[in-house]
Amino acid sequence: MFRLWGKEFKDNRLLKDIVICEDEPGMSRTARVFHAVTQICLAFDLAEPIWLDANIKEFQRRDKTRFNQDNFIETIDFDYLEIHVIEE
Repeated sequence: MFRLWGKEFKDNRLLKDIVICEDEPGMSRTARVFHAVTQICLAFDLAEPIWLDANIKEFQRRDKTRFNQDNFIETIDFDYLEIHVIEE
């Protein structure tokens, strides 16, 4: 089972969070992450963030990354969206 935790923060306070579970057999880890991020964005009514090189490196190193205003085309009303793999 693959679980990804999505959290929205403003002023160091948690505004929203959700855990997405992926059980599809045969999906690659990358596909599971992208699908879970899509589900998080749908739940939070957000456009999908753009993965910058810094996000990719941090996610590969720590299974966790933050998306701030630089990762979104539209203006966001929070400081950052954090995703974290909590189970693989």
